[in-house]
Amino acid sequence: MKLRNLIVMILAAGLLVGCGKDFKKSPLDNIIRDMPAGEVFSIILHDIDVQGNFSSTYYHQYEIIKGSSPETFDSEITDWNEVSEQEFNRYINDMGMEIAARDSTGQLTKKVAPPGYNNYVGNPKYGRWENRGGSSFWAFYGQYAFLSSMFRMATYPVRRDYYSDWRGSGRQTYYGPGGSYYGSGSGYNRSRNPSSNWNSKSSSFKSRVQQRASRSSGRSGRSSSSRSRGGGSGK
Repeated sequence: MKLRNLIVMILAAGLLVGCGKDFKKSPLDNIIRDMPAGEVFSIILHDIDVQGNFSSTYYHQYEIIKGSSPETFDSEITDWNEVSEQEFNRYINDMGMEIAARDSTGQLTKKVAPPGYNNYVGNPKYGRWENRGGSSFWAFYGQYAFLSSMFRMATYPVRRDYYSDWRGSGRQTYYGPGGSYYGSGSGYNRSRNPSSNWNSKSSSFKSRVQQRASRSSGRSGRSSSSRSRGGGSGK
């Protein structure tokens, strides 16, 4: 009996060591941990990249929009952060999307959402719905014009029905009307970061990476959102 227990312990230890070789602490979690207590923020997935031919290394770059006071916001682009293949695959379709946010009540969410939807759009503290041409659009108050600029709402306005669809999307990631208004392959994302490393990759390279991500998601038993999406016009 004692010998069998010893063998089990040795095998378990070996398994933990083997798993530890590929474990990478999420840089997103580190950024959230280091944010000042009580500060409102949104973290956008700014860019992604894959380096290496035979052995790939995966990277994320983030844009952090934060408010140090109720009417003072700023934005910063982080350095490149190495991430695990699993984390890269998880967010491969989400460039330009909000992947973490904390509101003025201190509530943190890591639900992927269109930029600004978790904290600001629909929040009467920051703006209101305005009727234009028979449709309702979100408009920030003048003191929050910075947010409107950061979220590119002059070119890609947020209609109230988009926001309602997002709120009703449940656990599914919402990419806007037609599934192409936001996200990695959208016109919105290309316009907000025209010098993106990922967008400069060839279509064949990106297709291979996306296919691997789809296969990996399938093996893990999670439903994959790695589908090809065309760019929305945003008009």
